[in-house]
Amino acid sequence: MNGYQLTFYTEQNRRHGHHTVTEWLLHEAKQLGIHGATVINCAEGTGHAGAHHVAHMLMLTDQPVQIILAVTEDEADRMLDAVKAGHVHVFYTRSPVEFGVLGDDGHESATKHFSLFHRRAH
Repeated sequence: MNGYQLTFYTEQNRRHGHHTVTEWLLHEAKQLGIHGATVINCAEGTGHAGAHHVAHMLMLTDQPVQIILAVTEDEADRMLDAVKAGHVHVFYTRSPVEFGVLGDDGHESATKHFSLFHRRAH
């Protein structure tokens, strides 16, 4: 499937209302029916204004964070519209990507039951 990778860049302590920007973005994605997001806590980074942000051992409030979504064009548009409508101040990138799922999901058929010790239950 072709779509976009939306990546939002913020800091651990940045807030929007009563929530962190990260929490707000994840909640909004879920409300829009976007399934799947990855949050990456980074060691350090330089913001768009040139400020250096780093995660300190005892204080992670300035820690850079990325929120990454692989979405369709419609989902990307709706997510960006929600961020604009919510007046959330956040830097983002939008890159075209191909995405999908490969292989088996690893789950057994719904008709098979297993015990806690991975032996087949009768």
